[in-house]
Amino acid sequence: MAAKEEVAGVSISEQDQKDILDLYTKIRAAEAKLIGPDGKTQLLPPNLYSFLYQLLGDLKAGKSVTILQSNADLTTVEAAKLLAVSRQFLVQLLEKNEIPYHMVGTHRRLYARDVLAFKGRRDSAHRKTLDDMARTEFQQGTYDRAPLD
Repeated sequence: MAAKEEVAGVSISEQDQKDILDLYTKIRAAEAKLIGPDGKTQLLPPNLYSFLYQLLGDLKAGKSVTILQSNADLTTVEAAKLLAVSRQFLVQLLEKNEIPYHMVGTHRRLYARDVLAFKGRRDSAHRKTLDDMARTEFQQGTYDRAPLD
């Protein structure tokens, strides 16, 4: 499973950008094939093609891409980094049962799929809140005013 996380400006050389764009264009225009070192060609399944298409599009846009297996075990430090929160805040979420976890010895472990599901719910709630605030300000006629107007 792929998880995408936008990071502030990833620097990609001009040549790498051209190479990514070239590969992106070729995959988009043709039936994608995998060619091994022995010259043997194998067509890529449509779902893998879609995945590569999305991956290259994100790279072309300068986004950072992380690939995780959905059942990958994450430590609390790794999960906190993925959510961009402190480890202590993550532990509080775990203690409130907001994200499922399991114990490995005396250590908490989280499945990547559960962390990403929480992240999706959290991000959707944030977007909804901002949309609601913007809608309210627009209805009140204050949306395009500066604070000192």
